[in-house]
Amino acid sequence: MSRCIIIGGAEIRNYESLREYFRHDDFFIYCDCGLKHEHNLGHSPDLIIGDFDSHERPENAECEVIVLPVVKDDTDTIYAVKEAMKRGFDDFVLIGATGGRIDHTLGNIYALLMLANEGKHAEIIDDYSRMRIISAGETVHIKYGCKFFSLINITGLAKGIRISNAKYNLNDAEITSEYQYGISNEVLSPECDSEVYLREGNLLLVILNM
Repeated sequence: MSRCIIIGGAEIRNYESLREYFRHDDFFIYCDCGLKHEHNLGHSPDLIIGDFDSHERPENAECEVIVLPVVKDDTDTIYAVKEAMKRGFDDFVLIGATGGRIDHTLGNIYALLMLANEGKHAEIIDDYSRMRIISAGETVHIKYGCKFFSLINITGLAKGIRISNAKYNLNDAEITSEYQYGISNEVLSPECDSEVYLREGNLLLVILNM
């Protein structure tokens, strides 16, 4: 099945890098004022979702539109994530999802955890970074070329962390939610990926490109 791209209303500056990342068969969901990015992203919506409290409701749209009530538990973006899961998507990219309001940013980051717990692959991509969840038992390879990579515990206790082939290596380490010391690590060699393994818990992997 194709990948689902969910576009929120946060600021995007580097549209060009995002356009290069898109695939021809991506399914695009625009959330409310995420529609302001449509022209610069160069992709028409396959689905529009929103309560339209921050963007004019589209009239005569050429795709399906789901109109939400203003008073609701889920933000427009979280509703879009849930709707896409109902439609069978397993691969997600959220853009326009960070920056501006910190409450929305944090809510969208935790959507990555919700998706990971459902066995989905999901990333947030913004002008500075790519973010994803590393789940228990998972090994992730980080390639040379990023400026920094960080591991942040966003829930409970992360145990059995191993980092190899990096500037700062760890072996059977723990990171608590209260003390985040896994920030700003570096891949040292183009010939050898850094490797991160997690035995228990979840970690937010942030790969900084700038």
